[in-house]
Amino acid sequence: MCCQWVNSYKRLIPGYEAPVYVSWGRHNRSSLVRVPMYKPRKGASTRIEFRAPDPACNPYLAFAVVLAAGLRGIEKGYELPPEAEDNIYEMTDSERRAAGIGQLPSNLDEALREMEDSELVAEALGEYVFEWFLRNKRAEWDEYRAQVTPFELAKYLPTL
Repeated sequence: MCCQWVNSYKRLIPGYEAPVYVSWGRHNRSSLVRVPMYKPRKGASTRIEFRAPDPACNPYLAFAVVLAAGLRGIEKGYELPPEAEDNIYEMTDSERRAAGIGQLPSNLDEALREMEDSELVAEALGEYVFEWFLRNKRAEWDEYRAQVTPFELAKYLPTL
């Protein structure tokens, strides 16, 4: 719900500003969820930064799902995984796997497949919006995949 467009995923490239890996950390700018430092004796001012949403997402849908996920975690007592203290982009694939750090979907198709299997998203959005969203985004993905871009023409046409 946070990356709702085909172009949302063009910013999710390892090593750049947007987070790509599922992790949290206090001082770690490569984490998906960041807990910035607060001023001494101001613990009540602690906040989190959820760094995945594309600025073009529908904030109502994204916030509904994020809030539902947070409430589910509280209600069911989910435990946080260990904090990611190292720069995740500098870790090898095997180091990330050993640390239990997964990766976000790399395109809209992968994200829609994840969403289709999510009971939480279906409950948060309701059946009508959930089905409508999936249907429309599948059509958008299919239309996108069928396009021949100027990049492809410039890159491949001369070699044919």
